[in-house]
Amino acid sequence: MAIAVYNVSATTARVSWPPSAGCLDTFYSVMYSPNWNSLLMAFKRKSFMHEERIPVSQTAAHLANLLPQTTYLLCVTCQAANPVRDQCQVFGTLSDSGEGQDRGGWELATGAWLTCCLLLLVIAGVLLWGCLHGVCAGRAGGGRQGCSVVTDAVRLGRSSTGRLYTPRGSGDNGSQRGHHHELRTLARLAGSEPA
Repeated sequence: MAIAVYNVSATTARVSWPPSAGCLDTFYSVMYSPNWNSLLMAFKRKSFMHEERIPVSQTAAHLANLLPQTTYLLCVTCQAANPVRDQCQVFGTLSDSGEGQDRGGWELATGAWLTCCLLLLVIAGVLLWGCLHGVCAGRAGGGRQGCSVVTDAVRLGRSSTGRLYTPRGSGDNGSQRGHHHELRTLARLAGSEPA
């Protein structure tokens, strides 16, 4: 059932619905109540604060004495049946100051926005975990390979020209003796000096 709520003010509203061919009873039951979020789970007729009986020959009703800036859940059923979700509509009354703020629409938009933000945060968290997991796994494998290359270079102790690599010191005697010792080691490896 497509329920339309229009001409909404701070305290009144107009509601219409299509005629139901299957409704052979004498009236439609128009039920509405504030605090719609507490009613969404139940949809019980006795949970609604207001109920109006409209003759079955009519398909519209005028609602009065509504609260300003309040969100309502409104349902229309055939006679006194409990409503289902398709027979209900959420709407909000305007501010009594005449600002024309539709609080019901604002609440629904805020709820949808918060839901989207939460979903985006979950997706971003999953993507971040996947990226970090991939980068860390790649670094762990690459780190071991890089360490073996450095170890091999140190083990060989040679530069790209085939000569022994020794860091240059500040010119003290200890570094010169070390350099002389490394040259003798190189000569011994080359076979030019007996061991």
